[in-house]
Amino acid sequence: MSDALDNRLDQILPKVTSDVFLKATGLGNEIAFHIFDYAPEEELRVRKHVQWLMEQIPKRKPGIKVVHVNLFDFVIGYLRERGFLDRAFKMQQEKGDEALRKALLGPLNEGKVAKEFIKAAKPEEQGLVLVSGVGSVYPVLRIHTLLNNLQPIVGQTPLVIFYPGRYDGVSLRLFGKTALSVGSSPSGGGKKDPYYRAFRLIPEESKYAY
Repeated sequence: MSDALDNRLDQILPKVTSDVFLKATGLGNEIAFHIFDYAPEEELRVRKHVQWLMEQIPKRKPGIKVVHVNLFDFVIGYLRERGFLDRAFKMQQEKGDEALRKALLGPLNEGKVAKEFIKAAKPEEQGLVLVSGVGSVYPVLRIHTLLNNLQPIVGQTPLVIFYPGRYDGVSLRLFGKTALSVGSSPSGGGKKDPYYRAFRLIPEESKYAY
């Protein structure tokens, strides 16, 4: 028997392979960022579905180029390439998580990471970008500041973020607890940017016509 999450997951494939979605029509001048939020305890189900989507999207939409970026794997690779990974593990063991988080503020500056994300995902060559691993990479990388830094450089390629928490169209609550303004300034302060908005991919009890 299907539940509410199954119903929402089932709507993703037809949604993201529709011409309206892929061409970002109807969004005005808004950037094509979309968030699929879900209860954190459903992480494994969503991970499995993302893998399934990567198999099914090219079948549903032949010729489409789609890339999946797991942010945790991306950050691990990013740190390894720069020689920080072994030192990060050692610091975590000797000084703890908070010391590690502070030490990584420089290497994982969201502006730098955003540029590396663009190099890895190559959105200008893709028809669709899927992003997961948001919860696993927290708090060394925070999705709201990454999105703010991606906004001016990602282009018009639709980007779908799978988010283990709650998104109400204004703020993000990672794991249902931490409130973060999606349009907040990268420098902090929580001030909302009226020119930036991410869209909820599949709201609850939503039915789309394609």
